Amino acid sequence: MLDFLKAKFVCSLVFFALILPVVANAAVLPQERADVMYHKYSGDGVSIDGPSILLRKQVGEQVSLSANYYVDTVSGASIDVRATASPYQEERKETTLGGDFLHDKTLLSVSYTNSSENDFEANSVYVGLSQDFFGDLSTVSLSWSKGWDEVGRRGDDNFQEEADRQKFGFGFTQIMTKNLIMGFSAEHISDEGFLNNPYRSIRFADSTSERGFRFSSEQYPNTRSSNAYSLNANYYLPYRAALYADARIYDDSWGIKAHNYKLGYIHPVNAWVFDVFVRHYSQEKADFYQDLFSRPNEFNFMARDKELSTYTGITAGLHLAYEWQFSQTATFKKSSLHAEFDYMRFDYDNFRDVTADAAVGQEPLFSFSANVIKIYASVWY
Repeated sequence: MLDFLKAKFVCSLVFFALILPVVANAAVLPQERADVMYHKYSGDGVSIDGPSILLRKQVGEQVSLSANYYVDTVSGASIDVRATASPYQEERKETTLGGDFLHDKTLLSVSYTNSSENDFEANSVYVGLSQDFFGDLSTVSLSWSKGWDEVGRRGDDNFQEEADRQKFGFGFTQIMTKNLIMGFSAEHISDEGFLNNPYRSIRFADSTSERGFRFSSEQYPNTRSSNAYSLNANYYLPYRAALYADARIYDDSWGIKAHNYKLGYIHPVNAWVFDVFVRHYSQEKADFYQDLFSRPNEFNFMARDKELSTYTGITAGLHLAYEWQFSQTATFKKSSLHAEFDYMRFDYDNFRDVTADAAVGQEPLFSFSANVIKIYASVWY
């Protein structure tokens, strides 16, 4: 549980894309197919890799069932952990079962997910509803999900905490012209319970310490609510290529405000498809975040998790795909092979590298880069 953070988020994006319905494809059942994927994240002293398998099968003309199995193997330690502990290794296993139910122009999607590791157990349910209007030119979608987390701590059998999470989503997609599709989405997330990481610590000044500071446990609020809004567009160019863009804003009750912008270009060449994109992210710190506190228990809530600090990130990615078409009367209709490489860079404005040899509070600001590799194959049947 220690270091999934951005790595877990980035590596999981593709699995949500495979499992959950796409708003633009409402009122159409997902095609029958099987996917096999391997992913690897490497950055900030942490390596995360593992496989994923997804199966989709239609039952009649109105029902589609899916199952996904996903494994993360984590090794190493991020800067947060290296300051207070040694590298480690752990494994996370995730299983998702889902179903899509089509009636006329309405699509109902449900799923259940269990994620398990040695110090963390998470269960969640998802329900989504989408409806086409105005000759299938407009699509409205609603979604709800709820999660139950059980948080433990390695080496401490008496430590057991819980957290509950709920997420409400709204989406609207509109075909503007024959070349332009635009979409808007909004989501609200509410969290309650133990919301911090049991392994992370704050640091406070202490002149009696050889290092000039000591560590103490973080203290977080037990509630958090957040809102996010995004606007996206896909524009199809005359020569079969496409431009796409996305803008997203986020804020929460902890004082974090964030902006995200993404621009991409897709270009097919015969059976090949090339996709390149760049993404920029910026965030303002939480109200109770500080890199260095004056003393323990200085405030009711205190955090030094770098993901709650002020920082910026940029990601550049390249995605290649090749597709084989077979006879529609054959057992397998088509197949595809995909390879994706993402490079990420993060720069922190108020999180310092305490492993550096420098005066307290004068350590260099932390930054790091990371690479993500995803390779997967799909077969339609």
